Amino acid sequence: ERITALMRVSRRLLADHDVNRRREEKGLRPANMIWPWGQGRLPELPAMKDRYGLAGAIITAVDLIKGLGMLAGMEVVEVTGTTGYYDTDYAAKARYALESLRFSDLVYVHVEAPDEAGHEGDWEAKVEALENFDAQIVGAFLDETVRSGEEFAFLLMPDHFTPLEVRTHVADPVPFAVYHPHVVPDRGRSFSEKGVAGGSYAALPAWQLLDLLVEGTRRS
Repeated sequence: ERITALMRVSRRLLADHDVNRRREEKGLRPANMIWPWGQGRLPELPAMKDRYGLAGAIITAVDLIKGLGMLAGMEVVEVTGTTGYYDTDYAAKARYALESLRFSDLVYVHVEAPDEAGHEGDWEAKVEALENFDAQIVGAFLDETVRSGEEFAFLLMPDHFTPLEVRTHVADPVPFAVYHPHVVPDRGRSFSEKGVAGGSYAALPAWQLLDLLVEGTRRS
């Protein structure tokens, strides 16, 4: 009730605010009400360094993902041109990620565009976003690792489904691909929902994927 009352008061306070008057004079929409969102307790996450002995970095335009990275002790790498939308600079994310590997053991790169296309029900935008991600980020990483000749580990996955039909998140298991020098392939033959349907990891909890990636690189 107190939060609702605060929201109602904000409407009165913002109605004649100088900032809003100037915005309206410029033809911009005013900020006419506050909507508090996401109240809760600060979660506790084990630091990447403590759990795996690795220094981590994170690249994303989404504040929620940045916050999770910070809680895990990862360095947030700010990349010019990232928007969290279709016009994000994919190539810049790849460049910054490869540069970050000079001082970090692990870099997490997050791209929001395919999810936004799912929410908007735009299949053409979703296809284009996936193609850009594949060519400009995944391709850049693979090209660099082949060029350098160094051993590397790689985890590719979406964090959830956002089907065009429903335009929201659903809890279906997602496909993922893991590569490291000691990986043992399963029956999955392509990176798609159908391609991994007969694989051996259908019941693997998502929180174990990083264990699968990191521990696999440490086998002798």
